Amino acid sequence: MSREALQVQQGSLYPALHRLEYKKLLVAKWQPTETGREAKYYELTARGRAYLKDETENWKRLTDVVGLILKGTVEGIS
Repeated sequence: MSREALQVQQGSLYPALHRLEYKKLLVAKWQPTETGREAKYYELTARGRAYLKDETENWKRLTDVVGLILKGTVEGIS
């Protein structure tokens, strides 16, 4: 999704997934893969979807503000 611009190490990813699961934002279930091995799959709960919506709105506000600051900096230089 990020075209490899963002890489999350396992040591960061799995503790984060466990925290989200503990907060009831995710549910996890074991299912067989195409090769027959078991893998753990995560799914957002309704609470997780609401949390994601709120955090997405917060992120958009933050990036808008940063954009305004950068625009002001560039315009101030010209």
